Amino acid sequence: MKKMYQLETVTCPSCVVRIEGMLSKMKGIEQSDVRFNTSRVNVVYNEEVISSQEIIDKIQQLGYQVLSEK
Repeated sequence: MKKMYQLETVTCPSCVVRIEGMLSKMKGIEQSDVRFNTSRVNVVYNEEVISSQEIIDKIQQLGYQVLSEK
C-alpha cells in the first residue's frame, strides 16, 4: 500500500531525518520519503503488518500534525 501524508510543518532537514529514522524502524514500512519543502511524507507499507492509523499515530507522537492522507 502506498500513502501520502500531508503534515502541518516539517521545517528543516533534521525533521526529515527524525521522521525517516522513526519510520525505518517500524515493522511493515517498506519505503519512506519525507520532503521538508512540501511537508509531505510518502510511505510504502505492508498493510497486513501495519495500518495507516499506526503510521499517523507515530508521526504525531514525534510532534508533527498530520493534516490529511491520500
